[in-house]
Amino acid sequence: MNQNAYDPDKLILASSSPRRTEILQRVGWPHEVMVAGIDESVLPDEEPAAYVQRLAKSKADAVAHRLKESLTDALVLGADTTVVVANQILGQPSDEADAKRMLDLLNGKWHEVLTGVALVEVPGESRVAYETTRVRFAELTENEIDWYIMTGEAFGKAGAYGIQGMAALFIKEIQGDYFNIMGLPVRLVYELVTDLEG
Repeated sequence: MNQNAYDPDKLILASSSPRRTEILQRVGWPHEVMVAGIDESVLPDEEPAAYVQRLAKSKADAVAHRLKESLTDALVLGADTTVVVANQILGQPSDEADAKRMLDLLNGKWHEVLTGVALVEVPGESRVAYETTRVRFAELTENEIDWYIMTGEAFGKAGAYGIQGMAALFIKEIQGDYFNIMGLPVRLVYELVTDLEG
């Protein structure tokens, strides 16, 4: 494999997510982190795919703008993940009651995890796409849901669960990219980088 195909001079991850950093580290992709700090509110009647792509691009653009001011050549990676069940977008829970509401919605059902990915060259072109993975939760008891919330793992994660942690106990079936559920479909990122450099 040509290392330059996935090892740009400087990859900047526009995200504070430790899971995205972990995925890039797993595949040996050097990067730096620069948090974008944008408004992540859903627009009225916004579809999930449009939502995650808009946020991913906004994150990448915000960081790219800062880098342009310092005249730094870089490739900025923005990503945003959300969970969708029964046509509802589930972001990160605000408190225990919100986490319980989300887990009750997921309980025993299929749902979709969508991650928008944006790559912005500084200076240069950009690419935006998204990945969808289907996930099915097992039937959980109220005690199991309460226990999971009390672990604290539900917070800071779309849909109030982290598949790479204790929630793995509750996942019955997956259709699609596992890393997408963690927050970064790294194969899609690789394809977009290859397209940009091609």
